[in-house]
Amino acid sequence: MRGTLIQNAPLGKESWFACGGTADTIFKPADTDDLTLFLKDYEDEITILGGLANTIIRDGGIRGVTVQLGKEFAEIKILNDEYIHAGAGALNGSVAAAAVKAGIGGLEFLSGIPGCVGGALRMNAGAYGTEMKDVLTGVNAVTRQGEITKLVPEQLHMTYRHTDIPKGMVFTGAIFKGKKEGYETVKVRMNDIKTRRNETQPIREKTGGSTFANPSAQELKKAGIPPGTSAWKIIEIIGGRGFKIGGAQMSEMHCNFMLNTGDATASDLENLGEEMRRRAAHDLGIDLRWEINRVGEK
Repeated sequence: MRGTLIQNAPLGKESWFACGGTADTIFKPADTDDLTLFLKDYEDEITILGGLANTIIRDGGIRGVTVQLGKEFAEIKILNDEYIHAGAGALNGSVAAAAVKAGIGGLEFLSGIPGCVGGALRMNAGAYGTEMKDVLTGVNAVTRQGEITKLVPEQLHMTYRHTDIPKGMVFTGAIFKGKKEGYETVKVRMNDIKTRRNETQPIREKTGGSTFANPSAQELKKAGIPPGTSAWKIIEIIGGRGFKIGGAQMSEMHCNFMLNTGDATASDLENLGEEMRRRAAHDLGIDLRWEINRVGEK
């Protein structure tokens, strides 16, 4: 193998929440061939992580080997005036910026999704009314057995904040389809999204993306709550805005975001989220579903 092996890596400190445990071993492959070689030869359980934007690394750390795609998988390539290829390690914001520069519209929403393409694909992330599945045309991946494969969206059965993928499969890149537009037209929409994010989300804090997915229409109806009620509104109703456990806090600005106020542990963050889930279930009969990925041992 030509990639990098790092032992006792302080992965939690490198996450967007800046807290949590260490990984026994991290493998950062040099390229796709390197990744296939590793997956063929290493038969034990693995953990797959990306940019750690929407991830809590539990305080007990991660056993075994964690596969993390880095800058080697971050290439962004304009294919023509509608299609763009992005590596799984590319920042979503960088893909949006490249599309704007090329005059490709319809991908500006990616600037509102923290983290990398791989993680956004895994959870069918979305923002401002558009999801990954709406612009995705194909995915490059490596199976747990080390075989390179290509998938189309229909094979992934992407639904709201969910993607069906075989266990151990690693996304390496994707092709997105936008539409040819003038640079200035797309730039205006991009700037509007940036302004809205700055005004409504705590993006300068130690935080991740949205903590919980929005409840389904069926759940809201069953609970007697108006249709279209968002997760942040549920949290506000149950008294979650600004609520703290240890060094973790539900944001005052946008209460569906958790913050590390400075000395939070990963347990503080997870316990805070679970307290919101407990209240929502007890008070409203709503089952809040985590959007934040939680990995490792407590």
